[in-house]
Parts: sequence; structure tokens; C-alpha cells
Amino acid sequence: MGDDTYWSRRRRGLLAPAGGARGAAQARGRDEPLDLLLVTHAANIFYLTGFRGSAGMLLVGPGEATLIVDARYVTAARRVLDEASAPGEPVVLAEVETSYEETLCELLRARGPCRLGIEADHMTLARYDWIERALVGSGVELHRTSGRVEERRFVKDPREVAILRAAGGRISAVMAEMLAGLRPGRRERDVAADIDWAVRRAGFEGPAFETIVAGGPNSALPHARPGDRELAAGDLVLLDFGGVHEGYCVDLTRVAALGQPPPRVVAWHDAVRAAHAAALAAVRPGVPAGEVDGAARNALAGRGLGDAFGHGTGHGLGIEVHEAPRIGKRRATDGPEDVRLAPGMVFTVEPGVYLPGEGGVRLEDDAVVTETGCELLTHVPLDLVVV
Repeated sequence: MGDDTYWSRRRRGLLAPAGGARGAAQARGRDEPLDLLLVTHAANIFYLTGFRGSAGMLLVGPGEATLIVDARYVTAARRVLDEASAPGEPVVLAEVETSYEETLCELLRARGPCRLGIEADHMTLARYDWIERALVGSGVELHRTSGRVEERRFVKDPREVAILRAAGGRISAVMAEMLAGLRPGRRERDVAADIDWAVRRAGFEGPAFETIVAGGPNSALPHARPGDRELAAGDLVLLDFGGVHEGYCVDLTRVAALGQPPPRVVAWHDAVRAAHAAALAAVRPGVPAGEVDGAARNALAGRGLGDAFGHGTGHGLGIEVHEAPRIGKRRATDGPEDVRLAPGMVFTVEPGVYLPGEGGVRLEDDAVVTETGCELLTHVPLDLVVV
């Protein structure tokens, strides 16, 4: 196998300024080549090594990498690295004796003068200042970087897509079960608890975010938190939940009516379903993400509900439940919204309408961009479920 393992391929090239990948992803600002890159964002450490923990640092160099963890994670990290590392490019494990910062600085001083990249998006100023002061006189120069790992995470490889596809199938089965089981008289928080248990029972490691169960007028709140309100006959009930499978997140939303819905609710649902279809029809390689958002927004505006749609049409999915690319309105300046879609990008499509005091509808699916369009990873009928 040499040094060409799955994980070592991911680390390769991180120290050089972005080339072709930057053009595909249009990631944020670039800088000059580095000797080392310090990775502190947990999602990025997992992406590069397969290790998952609530704390840790990864020091990446040319043909070398050191994972810094404290005593809580030594055994777990060693197990992961033994399975993932190749003979030609092992990941060395360094255990924290005092603090993460002091351990890092000891390693850097032992290595000598170098240009060290810092993930500026994921490090506090206080931590940066402490490290900078501790390295005075060592010859180590700190350089702020942005998006060096994230730009690689934009496009999922076949292994990642397979994980997300399997997760999409599982979460779809949970949604179908939960919609069929809705009944008047149950509290929102109790339904949410049932969903969370069903997500784990389906084989997920846990929910990907706080489950949303919103009945009646609460469905007009895009990020409603389930409370003590009891579902009532005539309610429109919105369910939005996800799960984590092998470290990757999926996300799904549907609505149901407790009893035959009035015409205005049917009209809302029909409009959102049309926007959902328009957004998916716009997905293909080379299309700016903003055009997908625009397709959904135009469909709702054509039915007089444009002002009832306030959030973006979607967000990237992967190790984090919200990551690039964002499928939203274009900005005057470059940003994640302006990325051009490429095969392997995975994101949600979730248009919605929200009428304060009345109710709301959101329909959300997960999709991966293909060479010719997109493939849905979630499979729950889009019909308005009447319970």
C-alpha cells in the first residue's frame, strides 16, 4: 500500500496554495505555501484521520502528521490510527501532559523554524495570541489560513456518498414511520423523544441536530423547538430531523395534517412542492448555487408566496449538518453561495413558506450532484400526509 492510503491522500497537498480544487469550490482566501498546518477543527481532524473526539489537534507536514490528544482519547486514537495509517506515512500520536498549547509548542520548538498555518476560522484570538507568545524566538512563523481542509470537503468521494446514501435510506424509513404514527393529544416534546429513539433504533449514532416537531401555528417557526403544546385535530405538523451515520449527517423534513386540511394549507403545500421540484431541476454541474435558490424562490413568488420564504433553499451536508455549499441568495461579493456545483457535492433542498400565527410548510430532501443532474438520497413521498 505504500503511503497511498485513503487518509494520506486526503492530507496530501494541504500545504500548497489551492489549485484546481479552488476553481471548483471557490473556497475562501488563499495564501503562500506552508511547512506545517495546524488543524484544530474537530470535523477537519476526522476528515483527515478518521479520529473523532471533542478535543484534539493535528499537525500536518509533508509526508508526516502528528495527532495530539489528551489521556481521555489515547486508546481510541491509537486504535483508529493503527487501522488508518500506512507504513510510508504514519500518523504519530502525541499525548498531552500539561495543556494542548504547551504540547504543541514543545513539538514545534523541537522541529525548528518553519511556516505554520493556523485555521483562523476555528481558533480564538486568545489561543492564537498564547501560542504566538510561547513561540517567540523559536523561528516558527504563524500564518492565518482559511478553508484549506474545507475546500476538500466540498466534494464527497464515492465512499462518503455511499455512507450518505445508506443514511438517507435509513432516515427515510424513520420519517415514514413517524408520519404514520402522528395523533392528536400528544405533546410536541413527546413526539420528538419518540423520533430520537427511532433514529438510534435505526442504527444511527444519534440525532444530527435537535429534532423539530411543530404543530399548528408553531409550524410557522422555521426552527421551532418542541414544547408542551399538544397536537390537535386540524393541526399541520412539521417534522424535521436527522441522524449521524459513520460520522456523516443526513437531514429530512415533511409535514402532515391531522384531519382533512383546508384549501389554503393544500395551496401552501402545493406551492412548496413546486419550489422543491424547480430547485432540483436546476441542479447540474457548473450551475451556481444561487441559481438553485433562485429557481425555488421564483416558483413561490409565482404563487404569491415569495415573501413567506425567508431562509436559504439548502445547505451542504457531510461531517457537519451545516457545511458548504450553502444554497442561498447570491451576494455582491464572493462567498459560499456563489460556488458552482460539481459532481459529488451533497446538500439539502428545503424550500418553505411560513405564515405567522397560521402555520408553515417545509419539504426537505438530501441530494448529491451527478454528472448529469442530481440523485436524491432521501426517499419519502412528497404528498401532504393526512392522518
